[in-house]
Amino acid sequence: MANMPSKVLSAAIVGLDAKPVEVEIDVSHGLRSFSIVGLPDKAVEESKERIEAAIKSSKLLSPHQRTFRILVNLAPADLKKEGSLYDLPIALAFLLASKQTTFNPDKKVFLGELALDGKLRPIKGALSVAIMARDLGIEEVILPLQNAKEAALINNVKIIGVSSLEQALSHLENRTVVAPTIAEIPTDQRLDHQVDISWVKGQEYAKRALEITAAGGHNLFFFGPPGGGKSLMAKALPSILPPLTFEESLEVTKIYSVAGLLSHGQTLVNSRPFRSPHPVSSDVALIGGGNPPRPGEITLAHRGVLFMDEFPEFHRDVLESLRQPIEDGKITVSRAKHTFTFPSRFMLIGASNPCPCGYYNSAEKPCICSNAQISMYKRKLSGPLMDRMDIFIEVPAVKYEKLTSETADNQSSQMRNNIQKARELQKKRFAGIPILTNSEMNIPEIKKYCTYGTDSEVLLKKYVDSGKLSARGYHRILKVARTIADLAQSENIKHEHIAEALMYRLKD
Repeated sequence: MANMPSKVLSAAIVGLDAKPVEVEIDVSHGLRSFSIVGLPDKAVEESKERIEAAIKSSKLLSPHQRTFRILVNLAPADLKKEGSLYDLPIALAFLLASKQTTFNPDKKVFLGELALDGKLRPIKGALSVAIMARDLGIEEVILPLQNAKEAALINNVKIIGVSSLEQALSHLENRTVVAPTIAEIPTDQRLDHQVDISWVKGQEYAKRALEITAAGGHNLFFFGPPGGGKSLMAKALPSILPPLTFEESLEVTKIYSVAGLLSHGQTLVNSRPFRSPHPVSSDVALIGGGNPPRPGEITLAHRGVLFMDEFPEFHRDVLESLRQPIEDGKITVSRAKHTFTFPSRFMLIGASNPCPCGYYNSAEKPCICSNAQISMYKRKLSGPLMDRMDIFIEVPAVKYEKLTSETADNQSSQMRNNIQKARELQKKRFAGIPILTNSEMNIPEIKKYCTYGTDSEVLLKKYVDSGKLSARGYHRILKVARTIADLAQSENIKHEHIAEALMYRLKD
């Protein structure tokens, strides 16, 4: 006579979120078989071989040692199950169904990959599963020890980190007690980006633009001949950005956990991401997608910097795919059965030469490009895309005197201090609404917080009516002017703030 089916709870990662998955297993005597149903992928299908070896190594009766007919159902059946995180729940459900153990699986979530010797290996998306458990009122998450500190960042859920199937059983059967993992929140920002703004010699005009970009979260476009420091300044931007708040760190950590990009032993991502995709990157690599959909570079740059060097060398369709996420701060990927939304609130830094050889209009070196080559090079940067950039900066070649000059020792710290003060003003201004920086303002917030005087109105009217400034450009001017005013610790936007914002915007 067949045993009653047993059931334990696990999870599936869908986009960036976790969804509950019930692991049901029926064990009966008959012709030996081990079947897994419920849309499993290849990694889940192969789990039965790992599970059999792990159970045998744990000195228990594995499925192949008896004439067991085993049927595993992963419900809901229409949700694709991927990865190796179902090894532990399937093994525990089998041991329950075959009456080799007894424990109460209620209000517990299980996940983990089994090695052949019964040890547990880490999995992706542990933070997402902990968030799901908290939201569903689940009391305990049992998962590999390597993932425990990451999942413990979420309050009101017991995170039990175990190193093996045997230890998990011992804890569940109350033979030993595994204490819940306590979160360890790092206080020091990880210095993943060692480039400092003080390394940049000269280019004071461009450094000022970087300061405004960092303070308000704006988009910036550098153009100029090779060797002027465009890439160096972009890489130095993280060195002047304020540290992530705990809420921002959780957002970024969740993304990197699902993508499997957390460093060994890393609990929390507490430095702002800096992503620099190669120009040959596809649109899927940049914006996300694939089957199953995975976050792309714009999502991996969430709350940080997306640096696109050699901007016109990217495929045109790749560049055009940036238009919607720049505006909305998120990207929606639609598939036949599901729609996924990934966050993408990043600062876009583009860098370009004026022509393929890089010396168009240069006084030092003649340009060798034809008019057709220059026209084709510039044509990749469409008007709608460039209209979404806030600041345009020409980066000229650096003279010897500037290159060998001494930089002020406190330049970086002073810039960071100014940016931090400006960000604090924005935090107070937008308290209670889901906006962190001036660049995220929509039209209602612009009308409320970006008022200006009559003299500024005359100036803006002139540029809008002449066609030099689009409606989108007008609103972006006001957001940049608001940031310039914040850096000056000014409550109101003054004429000089509008004039400076216009100076950065109106470039050929």
